[in-house]
Amino acid sequence: MSEPAEHTSGLSQRLSWLRAAVLGANDGIVSTAGIVVGVAGATTDRGAILVAGVAAVVAGALSMAAGEYVSVSTQRDSERALLRTEERELREEPEHELEELAAMYVERGLDDDLAHRVARQLTDHDALAAHAEVELGIDPADLTSPWRAAVASMVAFTLGALLPLLTILLVPAGGRVVVTVVAVAAALAATGFTSARLGYAPPGRAVLRNVSGGLLAMGVTYAVGSVLGTRVG
Repeated sequence: MSEPAEHTSGLSQRLSWLRAAVLGANDGIVSTAGIVVGVAGATTDRGAILVAGVAAVVAGALSMAAGEYVSVSTQRDSERALLRTEERELREEPEHELEELAAMYVERGLDDDLAHRVARQLTDHDALAAHAEVELGIDPADLTSPWRAAVASMVAFTLGALLPLLTILLVPAGGRVVVTVVAVAAALAATGFTSARLGYAPPGRAVLRNVSGGLLAMGVTYAVGSVLGTRVG
């Protein structure tokens, strides 16, 4: 009975990590593309575009890592607090907690006798794990690591950001903006499709939203760059 639950939990966590990675890469693509296209609208100097692009990648990756670390650390602290509360209740009111666990299994469809037997066996095996999983939806042995989440977000953002940066640097000045826009649109379509499929949502609307948002961001920043470049120049 425990193996399918562990398998489902592990699969759900892997899908959650994969969705986070796709969204992180998507953020890297959009934010970096907006900056380098905006700078390209102001100047054709490859050096200026390189500096702006690298700064955008480094700042964005560090920001993503810091934000994810803080977010996951807060979640982990909350989970630990809930687990400490559950440990205290199990220590002080074991019979009440056993009845509470059995009642939850009854709500899930087991008859009263079977629910009590399951609750008793699971409590005897690992009381905290049994109660935390059903009552709190937490696996005490598998709390998310803030450092792992931070590194994953930073890597995903960086990989996504490299696409527009390398594209706009490697393509000659005459076609760099058009080629970058096309490459970014294709990448955003791919990330939109992937995130939709991972979330079991219709991919068409997700792709359209993703691509439209990216094109809008690049269009606005290019227009701003063009205006500022003309006035400053």
